[in-house]
Amino acid sequence: MFNYKLTIQYDGTEYAGWQIQANALTIQGVISKSIEQILQKEINLIGSGRTDSVVHALGQVANFALDSELDLFKFKYSLNSVLPDDISVTNVESVDEKFHARFSAKRRSYIYLISNQKSPFFDRYSYTLFSVFDQDRMNELSKVLIGTQDFTSFSKTNTEVQNKICEVYDARWRRQKNFFIFYIEANRFLYGMVRAIVGSLLKAYSPEEGMNYLQNIFNQKDRSAAADSVPAKGLFLHKVKY
Repeated sequence: MFNYKLTIQYDGTEYAGWQIQANALTIQGVISKSIEQILQKEINLIGSGRTDSVVHALGQVANFALDSELDLFKFKYSLNSVLPDDISVTNVESVDEKFHARFSAKRRSYIYLISNQKSPFFDRYSYTLFSVFDQDRMNELSKVLIGTQDFTSFSKTNTEVQNKICEVYDARWRRQKNFFIFYIEANRFLYGMVRAIVGSLLKAYSPEEGMNYLQNIFNQKDRSAAADSVPAKGLFLHKVKY
């Protein structure tokens, strides 16, 4: 049996997320159908993790098993020819049979884009916020996220996941021209976690709040303790490390 790993980019604007759902257009569904159209056989496409509706990806990873060997260059070319313009497979490689896009992953990273300028070219991919932030203060606030902690307060309620413990390795902000960019890397992420974190960090920046506000969110282990989530359109799955 052959095992193939795909690296994928997509604009999630028109999709109901990664995972196949009944009566909904999804990234996983579109790619699976495109591969099956080329190969003329059913495949089980496994993603590194779910991304929510409207969320984008710069480096999503998926794999599928096949009982025959592929010409990788030809397959990649054919697949990108069939896929819509808002989905691209940037790399195809043959991997060990034991490789699993989700369970073999060691770290994942996301970025969130905030624009301080209204622009029709930025609107699909960033949250427009005209506030000016001090990068050093935002980085200082973000330090509370580092380490192994219970992120229940930053996860959507009524999820099937019982274990809410995550280890965050890095969380930082940087300014690039008109964008304020948040980067976070962890061993795993909960449903809605990054968007809730960004919303809470933005609220913690206000003069009335601060580090104590963020620590209190962790302590309460209750989603209602955290701030509202920022819009999904500014979120990108950045990279999956194995």
